[in-house]
Amino acid sequence: QVQLVESGGGLVQAGGSLRLSCAVSGGTFSRYAMGWFRQAPEKEREFVAAISWSGGRTDYADFVKGRFTISRVNAKNMVYLQMNSLKPEDTAVYYCAQSAFAAPRGSGSREYDYWGQGTQVTVSS
Repeated sequence: QVQLVESGGGLVQAGGSLRLSCAVSGGTFSRYAMGWFRQAPEKEREFVAAISWSGGRTDYADFVKGRFTISRVNAKNMVYLQMNSLKPEDTAVYYCAQSAFAAPRGSGSREYDYWGQGTQVTVSS
């Protein structure tokens, strides 16, 4: 069974940075694309970023381009989300997810089979 555990969330002031980590166990991590999503209170879950199996391709939501960077280390079964220039509107629970495919196929969540429990990110103004 594949398990994903996020960490690295917390409280940060606007303009600050956080690095989220996602540890994946079970399955074959290096074969699949990984994604980050977020959900703010009373809002729908939304796509943030995704990375292909090799790390050679990354996709980002427009609202994080230039501020967030997704990366992965296959040897460690880890995926990361470096978040810079954080804004209060970035406040949400952030989830990592493992895709059923080797490369991202868009911003939808249906391609993702496995999800972590989420980590809270709060950005104060």
